[in-house]
Amino acid sequence: MKRYVPFILILIALVLTFIFPSVDVDTTAKSTYDTGDTAWMLMSTALVLIMTPGLAFFYGGMVNKKNVISTMLQSVVCMVIITVMWGIFGFSLAFGDSIGGIIGNPSTFFMMKGMLSNNTWPSAPTIPLLLFAMYQLKFAIITPALITGAFAERIRFNSYILFLCLFSIFIFSPLAHATWHPSGLLYKMGVLDFAGGTVVHMSAGWAALASALFLKKRNEQSHSPARITYVIIGTSLLWFGWFGFNAGSAFGANHLAVTALATSTTASAAGGVAWIFFDMLRGRKPSAMGTCIGAVVGLVAITPAAGFVSVPHSLAIGIISSVISNLVVVWRTRTSIDDTLDVFPCHGVGGMVGMLLTGVFAHTNVNGANTTGNGLFFGETHLFLVQLFALVITSLFAFFGSMLLLKITDMISPLRVSAEDENIGLDLSQHGEKL
Repeated sequence: MKRYVPFILILIALVLTFIFPSVDVDTTAKSTYDTGDTAWMLMSTALVLIMTPGLAFFYGGMVNKKNVISTMLQSVVCMVIITVMWGIFGFSLAFGDSIGGIIGNPSTFFMMKGMLSNNTWPSAPTIPLLLFAMYQLKFAIITPALITGAFAERIRFNSYILFLCLFSIFIFSPLAHATWHPSGLLYKMGVLDFAGGTVVHMSAGWAALASALFLKKRNEQSHSPARITYVIIGTSLLWFGWFGFNAGSAFGANHLAVTALATSTTASAAGGVAWIFFDMLRGRKPSAMGTCIGAVVGLVAITPAAGFVSVPHSLAIGIISSVISNLVVVWRTRTSIDDTLDVFPCHGVGGMVGMLLTGVFAHTNVNGANTTGNGLFFGETHLFLVQLFALVITSLFAFFGSMLLLKITDMISPLRVSAEDENIGLDLSQHGEKL
């Protein structure tokens, strides 16, 4: 019976398209949209989308050769699954009319209704609402994809699809609503998260740790990466796409977008340099893998701060986050935690460091929309305490919520592949394909 359920669900989606065509009155001819802002956000939306294939290469190059296709597909499948969910009810859950500041009303934009009208989002008043929805979709896509590095090489693909759907509904959407909706609980507290340090990286990082603990160790943990060249290609695509991720979060072709682009570039570069220099300090050779991981950690850490800090402080964020993540990776290898691709040390810890350093280095001169105040570096404590509170609340919610969803998923469809399938490799055992 289980094999019928997924296809029945997609048939229901097909029926909904006939019942809810969402052909609203087109009032865009009378709109006041800014064509420059719209063009930039169209480009940013495409840039953020390319990050998911970039992540697929990044993760795929690190795993055993017999698991490359499966690992890459776990990222790519998010693009198709989450997009369908987002078009039906996902956008409403994240950005619909607020229910207690925690979640959106799923009926607000159900089946993308109201998107042909001259509607805009409060923080993006110069672009069409539909463009804002499609831009935010790309964040919803990459967040569950980030988690996959933690349980790579040992998860059943069908069970993974169920988990990513549950994660998107019950973890990502509430965090996105609470952080980015004007009526959200964290938003009203003054929490600063410019492009997703809390919503994307911390949530994915804590879910990754929960997944690694739940699925336990792989049977075969030591192997050579399949393709380090894939990791380099993936890093390049991620860095390129991150300009849309961070600079696009300014929602316009403006000075704030330039600031976010500049801080993203410098933080990533500083992270890459700091990682290999710290490795050299520890007596290790500077490696391509280390350079790539450090650059990504720098991007992760600057994400919440990109539009709130100056370029000099973005360098500090890149260096500090890279060294801390490197140390956590070293610590993780000495434990029994099998976080396959170190998602928690890099994305989870990187996101947390970035959130706290936003509370240290943010300044209202960089972004006048920051009404919470200046950071700890400038002698004010309120913003730092707000960021710290958000970090604790988000961490608890994401970790324990993900652990619960993992248990529910496992009850419905076992998460862990058999020992035989794991030894064969997920490419063959789950997909009948090989590299």
